[in-house]
Amino acid sequence: MRPEQRRHEIIEMLIREGSVTLEALASCFDVSTMTIHRDLDELESAGLLRKIRGGATIEAGGQFESDFRYRARVAADEKRRIAQRAADFIERRMIVMVDDGSTSQMIAPHLIDKRPLTVITNNLALITGLAGEPGIDLLALGGSFSKKFNGFFGTVAEKAIAELRADVAFLSSSAIDGRTAFHQDQEVLEVKRGMIASSSVHYLMVDHRKFGRTALHRLSDLSVFDGVITSDALPGDKATALMDEGIKLFFAHKD
Repeated sequence: MRPEQRRHEIIEMLIREGSVTLEALASCFDVSTMTIHRDLDELESAGLLRKIRGGATIEAGGQFESDFRYRARVAADEKRRIAQRAADFIERRMIVMVDDGSTSQMIAPHLIDKRPLTVITNNLALITGLAGEPGIDLLALGGSFSKKFNGFFGTVAEKAIAELRADVAFLSSSAIDGRTAFHQDQEVLEVKRGMIASSSVHYLMVDHRKFGRTALHRLSDLSVFDGVITSDALPGDKATALMDEGIKLFFAHKD
């Protein structure tokens, strides 16, 4: 097997399992652990995984965000409920802006239910899901495509957002520490900040696993948002502490 194919298979394995050991990879591909070390070094340099003691992981860290395919698998039911709850804040004929997050892509069927709408997004999954839908005026943001985030970013996307105005924006964040939202990637962060600035009302959609984490770049204080949409899986002490500080929480409950 060529190194490029083996590295592709390593990423596919991590997307399925989250983390894997050196020994398991060496056995799977019938190569030495030193060869696997070199593979992991290359993949880590490309921002596709994190090396950890004895292996590698695709789970998020302070300077690393997971591949969108892995994120879409984690807490998927919770994210669907959060997306459904977010739809309660959408009214017909609104201009809606949605970012690249794995929770954000799950809002697609609810946008269709609320049509007619104008939808502005850099999220390729949303663009694909909404393209050609009657009653959806879709504005797809251009820019540099990121396979890892499955969206469009950079100067072109940022300039386009600055020229638009939305009634409401739905954003995601990879980490929340106290009352501050964070993200690992600077380009992704700038698009999110632009969406906040270009919308009249903005909501943050985050599953309970994001709380109590931090990341390299500060996105904003939670008070910037008109509400934080999460699930009832958020521990009560965390929810109470945030609400005591004036942060509005909206919960997506299990059926």
